[in-house]
Amino acid sequence: MPDFHFVRDYEALVADLVAQLPLDEAMSRAVGGRYEETGLIECAALRHLGLADGMALLDLGCGSGRLAWALGRQMQIDYCGIDIVPELLQYAKTKAPPHYRFVLHRELFVPAPDASADIVAAFSVFTHLLHLESFLYMQDILRVLKPRGRLVFSFLDYAEPEHWDVFTTSANAHRQGVLPHLNEFMGREMIDLWCAKLGCRREGFIAATAAPWGAPGPLGQSIAILQRP
Repeated sequence: MPDFHFVRDYEALVADLVAQLPLDEAMSRAVGGRYEETGLIECAALRHLGLADGMALLDLGCGSGRLAWALGRQMQIDYCGIDIVPELLQYAKTKAPPHYRFVLHRELFVPAPDASADIVAAFSVFTHLLHLESFLYMQDILRVLKPRGRLVFSFLDYAEPEHWDVFTTSANAHRQGVLPHLNEFMGREMIDLWCAKLGCRREGFIAATAAPWGAPGPLGQSIAILQRP
């Protein structure tokens, strides 16, 4: 199995958090904090973008289950969560309905059949991958989506002023050798180019500061919505 940087980084991060903090706090910080609030925002975004009862959702990079927790309180869906850290998946199972499925997977493809998902969500995933890795995931996600299915992913956006602050902070941390994991940024023009090369349609972007779905607040990352033909 390849020795991917993102597996090493997140296993180390989760181990450090679990060693230092109570479990609930460690599991929240492992996915960026604001556990319940962020889960509700992500759930509201997906419902706004067409997720409905009875649909199949694949949650790539499900982490410790904040989206699964929110979805389980509001919807009846076919849910599969995928992540690279066993401790995160174990915790996610305790926060989700018993019929939700969780899969440990550490390769640059999606362990799901062709045309099996109505929506694939990837929140705070491509933000920590190299662009080549994200592109490979996107290629395979399009295989997994049903016709006219959607990929909904968040990204650190060069067009957002506060994300530029994250970029410069990350650059300084990298210079000092203290950056705990990769923070990768995308431009909207690059996403449009990828859509053209992959043969899918970019439906739209949602700004990092927007909360137009009746959500408790903005996500803090920009969101891109892509549709398979």
